[in-house]
Amino acid sequence: MPEAATTEFWKNLKPITTVFQPNALPEIYTPDVANADERYFVPFTETVSSRPLWISPSQNKWCDVLMAKRAGLVNRHYHPHQVFAYTISGKWGYLEHDWTAKAGDFVYETAGEGHTLIAYEHEEPMRAIFIVEGPLIWLDEDGKSQDYFDVHKYIAMCKAHYEAVGLGAGMIDAMMR
Repeated sequence: MPEAATTEFWKNLKPITTVFQPNALPEIYTPDVANADERYFVPFTETVSSRPLWISPSQNKWCDVLMAKRAGLVNRHYHPHQVFAYTISGKWGYLEHDWTAKAGDFVYETAGEGHTLIAYEHEEPMRAIFIVEGPLIWLDEDGKSQDYFDVHKYIAMCKAHYEAVGLGAGMIDAMMR
């Protein structure tokens, strides 16, 4: 039950009794995702880390908080599927575009986009929620494919990190839907 209502017009409304359909998994509720203990942030590159929030191995999708505490970089990559981003704090952008995302900004990346993610020096860390569909295809300086990063590599990376910092690899299993 959520926090009790006091003056809200719906305070006497009763919740439904059948919340989940048969075989449905429960929701994932994670409080204060951007400000948690830094052990929850998995190093993604030397300067950027990722806090997984939701993972779908069967759909090759995930949602995370990407964070850079100082100037950061996620190397050139290409998305064969769409990506959504919402900026919580700090500043970030892509070398290939003419905008800079700040707190409160939303970005929709179309399928077929290649770019180089950069985080700026700022009084607050760059934190943005990303919903990633499909793999990232790592690119070389000429934009040619070099390697890939998908949900399965993400899961392995997160499990290894959580095990190493004492949180336990099993934490990732609770995020999978």
